[in-house]
Amino acid sequence: MTGRPKQKPLLSLKSWLFTPGTKSDRFARAAEAHADALVIDLEDAVAPSAKSEARAAAIAYLNTLPEDRLPCALRINSPQTKVGLDDLQALLDARAEPDYLVIPKCDSAGIISLVGNLLTEAEKSTEIIALIETVEAVAALEEIASHHPRPAAFLFGAADMAADLGAEAAWEPLLFTRSRLIQVGAMAGIVTLDSPYFNLSDEPGLRQETKAAANLGFHGKCAIHPGQIPTINEVLTPTEQEVEWARRVLEVNRQGVGSVDHQMVDEAIARRARRILARVRGRSS
Repeated sequence: MTGRPKQKPLLSLKSWLFTPGTKSDRFARAAEAHADALVIDLEDAVAPSAKSEARAAAIAYLNTLPEDRLPCALRINSPQTKVGLDDLQALLDARAEPDYLVIPKCDSAGIISLVGNLLTEAEKSTEIIALIETVEAVAALEEIASHHPRPAAFLFGAADMAADLGAEAAWEPLLFTRSRLIQVGAMAGIVTLDSPYFNLSDEPGLRQETKAAANLGFHGKCAIHPGQIPTINEVLTPTEQEVEWARRVLEVNRQGVGSVDHQMVDEAIARRARRILARVRGRSS
């Protein structure tokens, strides 16, 4: 691989804005909305008749990415379909090198190995985000997390998962699968990103779900409209008080023993502090 460094560590990317590949004029809106990352979507947001158009637009944009641009991901169609293979081949043949490649219907470690090996052969430093959205994917999580190469992140797909389970696409019916994703991701050191909130007119609902996702352990949350980005950023950005607390904790931790705000500082507390600072500065301190 080329080893091109990422602009920002994955852990620091809180908000991910999905934009249809057919809407190239909207790609810049992710930065304007202050999203942490842009996701160009060639799958669900693109009609079958427009797949070729979207692919060409996405590759053209990715071919000319400046060094100071927003971190960018490309969601292709499933590599187990012809249109997905066409997406992948177009990327491999181009000079385009997105930061991340989102693989939908990621049901096995074999899919990640195949795509990862092809990216390596094409000398691309693009990392893989595994979209976990089927019951088969949940069953294969430990295999996916322990296999080489591992994905850089898990992305939870609520709508498809709900359809697979025959459940409502709401928080409580999908809590177990979200929790399972968090558990396996934490065990393997894999970043976890939560599904978009699909009701665009329900800002209180978005805020509530984003807080719940953060409390559960998700590192970031996806959006399908620029108007959702401010709420996601606000909820997932640590407060000044949290940042100050984290700095004090790590200072005490470096001294070996001690307490902060009458709480004993051990390694578990220090790990929480490092995670808070990683969200703010993009490094673990």
